[in-house]
Amino acid sequence: MSALSPEIREKIISYYGRYPNKQAITLPALHMVQEAYNCVSREAINEIADLLELNPTQVVDTMTFYGFFRDEHHPLGKKRVWVCRSLSCMLRGGDELLAEVCDRLHLRPGQTTPDGEMTLELAECLGACDGAPCILINDELQLKVGVEEVLALAKPQGGSKS
Repeated sequence: MSALSPEIREKIISYYGRYPNKQAITLPALHMVQEAYNCVSREAINEIADLLELNPTQVVDTMTFYGFFRDEHHPLGKKRVWVCRSLSCMLRGGDELLAEVCDRLHLRPGQTTPDGEMTLELAECLGACDGAPCILINDELQLKVGVEEVLALAKPQGGSKS
């Protein structure tokens, strides 16, 4: 059985003409797989390598160079929350925000809540110093956030129990 859906395989193949060589498609292919599955499995790495006519170690090299990708042993939560660590954010309470969120959720940066709702990550700079402290939730920037806002993100979506 294939680790990649037919749609992802077709999308990777559709990139062949857009890049100077197949190796250049490695990064977009990894993004496609992570977006679809919240991680990049060993099987997916092998299939990407096969599609791009690479050795799997070349795909692993690209994957591990960036801190963005996760393997199947450390999948992402439904929401990926990046807490900015820039000087501006630190001066406006970013360190305290991070410490309190970690304490209340009982996790460290890089970990996922036990229910799989949220993965907490560190970002060196999100480029929104005027909105410090800030976070990035998946691809959405949130400015001047507080602990309660971040904790609300960790709650499972759906109906609430009374």
